[in-house]
Amino acid sequence: MNEVSSKKGPFDSGNITGADMDAERRVTYPTEAFFSRDYLEDEKKHLWPKVWQMVERETDLPEPGDWLTYDVADESVIVLRHGDGSLRAFHNVCPHRGRQLVSVPDMLPGKVHDVRGSGRRGFTCGFHGWGFDTDGNNTFVLDPQDWNNELTPEMTCLSPVKVDTWGGYIYINMDPDCMPLGEWMGRAGEILDHFELAKMRYKWRQWAIYDCNWKVAIEAFLEPYHVAGTHSQLLRYGDYYAYSKQYGLHSVSGYDTRDENYKMNESSGTTRSGKAGLDPRVSTYQLIKENYETVNYSASTETLVKAASRLQDELPESATPAEVIAHWMKSAKADDAARGVTWPEIPSDVMAEAGLAWGLFPNQNILHGVTFALCYRVRPYGDDPNKCIFESYALERFPEGEEPETEWVYADPTGENWGAVLAQDFANMAFVHKGMKSSGFRGPLPNPHQEQKVINLHRNLANFIGRGAPRLLGD
Repeated sequence: MNEVSSKKGPFDSGNITGADMDAERRVTYPTEAFFSRDYLEDEKKHLWPKVWQMVERETDLPEPGDWLTYDVADESVIVLRHGDGSLRAFHNVCPHRGRQLVSVPDMLPGKVHDVRGSGRRGFTCGFHGWGFDTDGNNTFVLDPQDWNNELTPEMTCLSPVKVDTWGGYIYINMDPDCMPLGEWMGRAGEILDHFELAKMRYKWRQWAIYDCNWKVAIEAFLEPYHVAGTHSQLLRYGDYYAYSKQYGLHSVSGYDTRDENYKMNESSGTTRSGKAGLDPRVSTYQLIKENYETVNYSASTETLVKAASRLQDELPESATPAEVIAHWMKSAKADDAARGVTWPEIPSDVMAEAGLAWGLFPNQNILHGVTFALCYRVRPYGDDPNKCIFESYALERFPEGEEPETEWVYADPTGENWGAVLAQDFANMAFVHKGMKSSGFRGPLPNPHQEQKVINLHRNLANFIGRGAPRLLGD
């Protein structure tokens, strides 16, 4: 795949190339990134302040004066909707003595996910009362004559943070010299733009504090290679051979197939035919129903499941997998149109390239469909490399005015809270983290065809951190 340029750290990491990955060459990489406090400190310096990070959805700040905080590692950022409708972002710190302008408690289980509010006209520091407007300009200093009236606006204003939007998301970047967000997104953004994510709304959103490094957590959702070992109950309904490809900073995974009769534009994503050799009318319904109900009623929609339930009645037994998929999509599209949900028109070549899910560097994953998305974000938890903040949310297209009211809910990582499939993923993560600490572990051996997204994560991390680069086996 074509490389996407990235603003790299000041290091020569001795990294593999995109061409190495496209050739699916075998690699390994060190495990320091998962356990080392020194590596965590380098992430604070060289990663989080240098990358575009998703904060929230634009719908979280619908009105002028709406605001919220976003925290990652030691950084805290305030994002607000300005009076003119644009977005502003500032480091959450007073330039006088360093107090947070908005007090943000540590994220604790069941407690604070973020701090947000509405009607904001300015900020006042709770320590000495310095004031700031929503452009970040200083509006009040107590006793400025004590500085001989030599304080300048540049000394007393808030520190700005770059802010932009894509796909209905709000992104921030703390690097004043960063590349534009559109360039950062590259081909991944171009592909996902066709799915019109901005027109989707939250169905649910949950978070947890989990006992593993943030990279262990996001890696658990970067590839389908683990389905056979982790989600074996799904094998009754579908084949889970997979592929993954690097797109520079970002990467995509999807379902591959060895049977040409099952190869079609939709076959790499969730709306695909069921297990080869079975009646595709039946297995397609069984597959989508099982996925939907065991992934916390996400990764599909009720409309798609209901339309699939009629396949056996509406199609002859002789229907091919391609005919089943075509009829299913046409039927579900009509059902959605009748209830006021319009599908985006996605060119067939884009659908074929779009795959199943995109890993957006460094910590975001989007499993997308025509009218839905299941998404993940993972952040470090304080100064502990053995814990992370895990967040997942479902998006969906709803008829105008019928989207549910949602907020972030803390949910312990159980099947009751997250669904059976996600609970199975949780059951792995802590023990992957522990297992990699073993003196008997010789280093990862990622599948170069099916787990390339994981390799690409470490390739890009090395470009920012300066070490930990994957190396070709045999070198």
